[in-house]
Formats: sequence, structure tokens, C-alpha cells
Amino acid sequence: MNPRSLRVHRVIARLNIGGPAQHVVHLARDLDRTGRYATTLLAGHVTADEGDMSSYAARHGVTPRPLDTMERRPRPTDDLRTLARLTRIFRRERPDIVHTHTAKAGALGRLAARWAGVPIVVHTYHGHVLGGGYFGAAVTRVYREVERQLARLTDCLIALTDTQADELARGIDIAPRERFEVIPLGLELAPFRDVDRATARAEVRAAFGTPRERLVVGIVGRLVPVKDHDLFLHAIAHLRATHPEIEAWVIGSGEREAELREVARGLGLDEGVRWLGWRHDLPRLLPALDVVALTSRDEGTPVAL
Repeated sequence: MNPRSLRVHRVIARLNIGGPAQHVVHLARDLDRTGRYATTLLAGHVTADEGDMSSYAARHGVTPRPLDTMERRPRPTDDLRTLARLTRIFRRERPDIVHTHTAKAGALGRLAARWAGVPIVVHTYHGHVLGGGYFGAAVTRVYREVERQLARLTDCLIALTDTQADELARGIDIAPRERFEVIPLGLELAPFRDVDRATARAEVRAAFGTPRERLVVGIVGRLVPVKDHDLFLHAIAHLRATHPEIEAWVIGSGEREAELREVARGLGLDEGVRWLGWRHDLPRLLPALDVVALTSRDEGTPVAL
């Protein structure tokens, strides 16, 4: 480590399958390579119903420091323990910058950084649940006010797109628009660019027993409420009413899988949907699809697309 390197402690709720986990791994790896930054990545634990991207981090030479008491669900006792531990870490290791990602890590990490006297605090919004479509009006008002107070503790607020920044600033009034910087995600696209798409399509369809001429519609993502797979399944049922040969592939898993399988059965889709679970071969899998659908209620950047 260069003695002049800026120490960056990056905090994320967990390294579950999705864009935020990829993003923090790329940042940690590539900023360290410049020699100007030295990154410590602090991450909570992934629950049993989520896909784990720890192997992705290891493959890119990034070793997260585990925060065993932090996970996505609200757990007041563990959340307080996480807050205390982060505060101790920041006071002992004295990072120049604390950069937080995702809602819970953003709340606990920013509070701890300020209590520990960290000079610069940054937060990235990958998405949010502040639009009113997730909770009742009263709960939404509370979360918005908490986020406004956290924004006052933050030196730089980062959005992934201009639209997201405008929504957070002008639509939800988290902070003035000039407080936001827009930094688009950097994505590793080489594996998708380099695959032989025609060969992959033929081989994947043959492996699944799907005729080459059949129309296949796929959706990629965690099976969680924000992704709104119900809408996808209802759309497939509507299409199959007049085009019964259409096949749907659900790529991903999560807490709602059993529930969504029941929804599909209720719509008469027992034979029309393939549940593929977590996959690590998306560059070969995607060419087998004719259409990729996105039904999310909210996205920072739709990495699947």
C-alpha cells in the first residue's frame, strides 16, 4: 500500500446476487489498482434464500471483511451491534472516506462514520423503497424523513442515472439536486460480448429440450417483491391464451419462489414456465431467449438488461 493512498472503507448490507455486489467488487478491485486508494470492503451476511456472490468477489481478488450481525431484515438488536462495531472500526482504522451502498448499510455506515469523525462520507443509491409503492403512507413518510436526515450527514450523494437523481431530489425531496452526483454503473460485458451466441443458443435449448423455433420469454432477477414477478406471470398467461407455444424462463431465486410457483399454477402455467434458479452461465443462457422482460417497480440501473 502506498503510504499516500487514501483509505476507503466501503460498506454494503450483503454480497447477494445483483448489481450492487458486482459494483462494490469492481470498485474495490479497480480503485486499489490505481495505487491512490486502499479499499476495505465490509459486508453483512447473505441469508439462505439469496444467492451469494462471495465467490465472485474472490475471483476478482477482493476479500470482504464480514459483518455477521448485519443482514437485510430489520433486527434492532443486531443493527445496534453492527452500528457499534462499525464505529469502533472507523475510530481504530481512521479511513479517509466511508462509502456506503444499499439502505441498511447506508444508514448504519453513515451514522457510524460521523460518530467516528470520518472526514468524508459518501452514499450510493442503487435503488430505493421511498416511492410509496412498498409501505403504507405513514411508514413511507418515516423512511423518507430518516433518509433526509442521513443525507445531511453525507458529503456526496451518488445516483446511477439523471432520472434517479431527479426523482430523489425533486420527486421525493431527499436533498437538493445539486447535492447529487450521477455516476453510471461500470459493467463487465466482455463475457457477454465474447460468447458464440448461435452456438450457445443451440446448445442451451437442446439441453432444455426447447425447440429452436419456440418463442422463449425470460426474466432475470431475485424473486423478491420489488421485482414484481406477478406481473410477468400474468403477462405470460395472457400471451399463452392465444399463443400456447410460448415458453417462460424464470432465472433467479429468492424468498418468493414458493409463492410465485403457486401464482403460476393458479394461472394455469404448470407447463409453461421453467424455474431455472440461480445461474452462473448467463452469457450462454441469454442468447437462448427471444425476449428479456423487466417488471421491477424500481431499479437504479437494470443490470439484467
